[in-house]
Amino acid sequence: MFKIKAIHKPTAVESFLLVIGIIILISVSIIKFESVPHLPILFSILLLIAYGLTKKIPFKHLEKGLIDGAGAGMGAVFLFFFIGILISSWMIGGTIPTLIYTGFQLITPTFFFAIVFVVTAIVGISIGSSLTTVATVGVAFIGMAHVLDLSLPIAAGAIVSGAFFGDKMSPLSDTTNLASSIVGVDLFEHIRNMGWTTVPAFFLSLLLFGILSPGAKKDDFEQIALFQNTLLETNMIHWYAIIPLILLFVLTIKKVPALLTLAISSAVAVIISFFHQSFAISEVLEILFFGFKSTTGVADVDALLSRGGVESMMATVGLVLLALSMGGLLFTLGIVQTLLAKIEMLLKKVSSVIMASALTAIGINVMIGEQYLSILLTGQAFQSQYEKVGLANKNLSRVMEDAGTVVNPLVPWSVCGIFITDVLNVSTISYLPFAFFCLLSPILTVMFGYMGKTLTRIPS
Repeated sequence: MFKIKAIHKPTAVESFLLVIGIIILISVSIIKFESVPHLPILFSILLLIAYGLTKKIPFKHLEKGLIDGAGAGMGAVFLFFFIGILISSWMIGGTIPTLIYTGFQLITPTFFFAIVFVVTAIVGISIGSSLTTVATVGVAFIGMAHVLDLSLPIAAGAIVSGAFFGDKMSPLSDTTNLASSIVGVDLFEHIRNMGWTTVPAFFLSLLLFGILSPGAKKDDFEQIALFQNTLLETNMIHWYAIIPLILLFVLTIKKVPALLTLAISSAVAVIISFFHQSFAISEVLEILFFGFKSTTGVADVDALLSRGGVESMMATVGLVLLALSMGGLLFTLGIVQTLLAKIEMLLKKVSSVIMASALTAIGINVMIGEQYLSILLTGQAFQSQYEKVGLANKNLSRVMEDAGTVVNPLVPWSVCGIFITDVLNVSTISYLPFAFFCLLSPILTVMFGYMGKTLTRIPS
């Protein structure tokens, strides 16, 4: 989207007021009036169109900006469709039920949140995708928390923290590869350099989740036993049900495109389902589109297993397209470019450059809700500024991830925030205070910038 050319040059004041107006409109609508995000974003689009028309910009140019912005998200749209299919296929194939059952055997309520954080981090690193991690093992863990009557917001915070730690530090992650490539830094050098902020954030988060984890109770184990017995009665708990998960790991390591990986894993899960279920083809197709509906009679189990399907992603897809369309208009009208140019003029010291780049990455996430765009724009805008103050590019790539990649799930109308809320059924605002890793990462990167620590200078 950063290639969209501006057809107007607004003043800095106009750009600032428009952006503040949009942020207030979206924030107040969602937080105060509990509106779905679609409407305030649609109203924001109308606001931008009205501004463009008052500046005598032809509507067809504004419409093109909308279309170009939405077009930038088509890859994500197709990915969401296949994630919906993946969840429903992993349900009927027994993959998610088996993961849940196994998880109950391995996990205890004593350090539940800490264990959730570590396990999702490991899975995230293994597959390099935060959203896939959330949609698979994250769904399993949120179900466990529900059965144990533990805090769902804290559980979701642990899932999000672990998933985005894994996404950020995995060489298989698209955001990690994007951040390193956009500023010309070796991938593994980029990952090693991120360790200076990521490792402290990880252990601080682990400590906090350990403190928040409840003590074990006898009733909890009785609930676990009931839940496990109900899962066994579904006849979906089998050793071979983890084959789709193993296949997902293997295909990811082989760098097979994400869409194909999800499609292949889903197809294998459907095939496996015929080993223990007697579905008609028409029933399978219905489940893949509308999602799996559990009928065990145990409310907690049914609530956990009844999910997935293409239809479940429709609201997410609509919101992603609206958010990216708004981003396209912001670029077409030159609003983003004007604000970035103004920020660059204020940069004099190392600390101010790091602070400004971090705030820009966060700001783009808030304005547009797209982490890739946050990485791309921050890298494009600040590379020359880092060179001017003598900082190597790997410092910038680290900031792009610390304040770009991991901040996206904290924004209610962002691509990741919308998706996670939809999949885990926990609102972004609810889990935000407990997504410790995502909160600590930008704080640490700015703090080290002001302290002058862990920074690499350009050799003189």
